[in-house]
Amino acid sequence: MRREDKNVIINSLAEQLKTFPHFYLTDISGLNAEDTAALRRQCFEKEITLIVVKNTLLRKALEQIEFQGTELFDVLKGSTSIMLTEKNNVPAKLIKEFSKKNKLKKPVLKGAFVEETPYIGEASLEELVNIKSKEELIGDIIGLLQSPAKNVISALQSGGNILSGVVKTLSDREEK
Repeated sequence: MRREDKNVIINSLAEQLKTFPHFYLTDISGLNAEDTAALRRQCFEKEITLIVVKNTLLRKALEQIEFQGTELFDVLKGSTSIMLTEKNNVPAKLIKEFSKKNKLKKPVLKGAFVEETPYIGEASLEELVNIKSKEELIGDIIGLLQSPAKNVISALQSGGNILSGVVKTLSDREEK
């Protein structure tokens, strides 16, 4: 491959890495054409961009964008494909689900960069599956903030019925 061609690929990869906030590095080597097509189809359905890359070109693209998670450079060995996504845990769920169904147990997670944090190795897959998105966390916080207010309102409403009942009973006793 000519140097100009490599530079075009590096620039394209760097641009895509800037565009997507999260990426996963996986090993899909050994998958047959049918399984690879199925994986690509599922990636497309879940809005994940799957690219098979050469490690040296990916490393240069990461260096070009002044990537901070240099711990991931150590996993750039062997066959590497990169999953680019807007949603932080969707590729992790896809990897877990797809590897369960596949007899080769592929794709294998090599590393990931999610929520500005590097994750290394297959052991971090479960942690990545359980990461909540920013929207989910905001929803949880709003729910927690609303809960005490709802409790106070319901207590006041139910207490009002009880209080009016007590007042009525006392007034009935006074009349007798």
